[in-house]
Amino acid sequence: MSTTRNVALVAGANGIIGRNLIEHLRGLDDWDVLGLSRRGGPGTIAVDLLDAADTRAKLADAGDVTHLFYAAYQDRPTWAELVPPNLAMLENLVDGLEPAAPGLRHVSLMQGYKVYGAHLGPFKTPARETDAGHMPPEFNVDQQAFLERRHVGKAWSWSAIRPSVVGGTTLGGTRSGNPMNLALVIAVYASISKELGLPLRFPGRPGAYTSLLEMTDARLLAEATVWAATSTADGAYNIANGDLFRWSELWPKLAAYFGLEAAPPLPMSLDVVMADKGPLWTKMAAEHGLKPSYAEVSAWGFGDFVFSWDYDVFADSSKSRRAGFHSYVETEQMFYRLFDEFRRERVIP
Repeated sequence: MSTTRNVALVAGANGIIGRNLIEHLRGLDDWDVLGLSRRGGPGTIAVDLLDAADTRAKLADAGDVTHLFYAAYQDRPTWAELVPPNLAMLENLVDGLEPAAPGLRHVSLMQGYKVYGAHLGPFKTPARETDAGHMPPEFNVDQQAFLERRHVGKAWSWSAIRPSVVGGTTLGGTRSGNPMNLALVIAVYASISKELGLPLRFPGRPGAYTSLLEMTDARLLAEATVWAATSTADGAYNIANGDLFRWSELWPKLAAYFGLEAAPPLPMSLDVVMADKGPLWTKMAAEHGLKPSYAEVSAWGFGDFVFSWDYDVFADSSKSRRAGFHSYVETEQMFYRLFDEFRRERVIP
C-alpha cells in the first residue's frame, strides 16, 4: 500500500456498520482499506481482539495504517458483563496498532445513544453531546475515556460517532447472535405475515407506537464517520438521518409496501411468537429462491428491544451540521430502498 494514501483499518468489518463503511471507503479515490473480524472473510483479516498476542501478531504488517475505525462489538447477557470484553478489544487493538503504525492520524470510535441512557428508559431529548453522563456500567463511556487518556501527547486525534438505530442491508452485526438490523426485522416479519394471510400489526408496547424516533442510514453513517475522521477536531458527534417519525404514521406505509393492511397494534414478543416459524421460512425460501436461512434473518430479540421504547428516542445532530456535515436521508424512503435491496438480494420474497 502506498504511504501517500489514507489507509483505513476497520474493526468489525462484517457488521452492518463496518461493511457499509468499507464499501464507502473503497468508493473513494484516496483510500486503501483493511478489515478486521473474528470470522475473517474476503479481504478481511481474522483476528481475536480479546487475544492481545494474536492482535499484535496480526497487526505486524499494518505499518501504513493512518486511520483506525472501530466498530467491533461482543455481546454479553448483562450491561455490566459488556464492559470488560468490549473495553479490552479496543485497548488490545490500539496497543497493537500504535507501535506498528507510526503514521496513525485518527482513531474513530463507534458508539450510540446508550451513552445517554437510551437503553435504560426515558431520557432527556433531544440528547446532546454535552449531556451529563449516567450511572455505569456503560462500555461506550469507558471506551471513550480510554481514547481520551491514550491520545494525550500523541499525534493522532479521535472522534466518537453516535448513531441512532442503524438501517442497512447487511446481515452481519449481532445482538444475542442475530442481526442488529431493524429494517430486516420488519421485512421478515411482514413477509411472514403476508405468507400467513395476516395484516401487519405493530408488536411493540402501546406507548412505543406514538413515541418520536429517528434512525440512521448505514450509508449516511459511513459518510459521516469518514468526514469526522478527516475534517474535525477531537470530539463526539450525534449522527442521524435528519427527520423524526412515529410508528403510528410510518407503520401503515410500510405495510402498504408489502401489500398488507395495517391492523391495530397488538403487544407481543416477536422472540416468542416467531420462534416456531423456521419451517415456514424454509418453505418460503424454497418457493422464492431465498438465500439466507431463518437463523440468519431472525433478529426478533433486537426487534423486541427497539419496539419496547415507549418514550421518545432522538438526539440533536446540529453539532455535526455546524461543523460542516450536511447529508440527509428521509427515513421513509430509506426503508423502501432497503426493502428493495433485500428483494434484489433474495433475502425476502
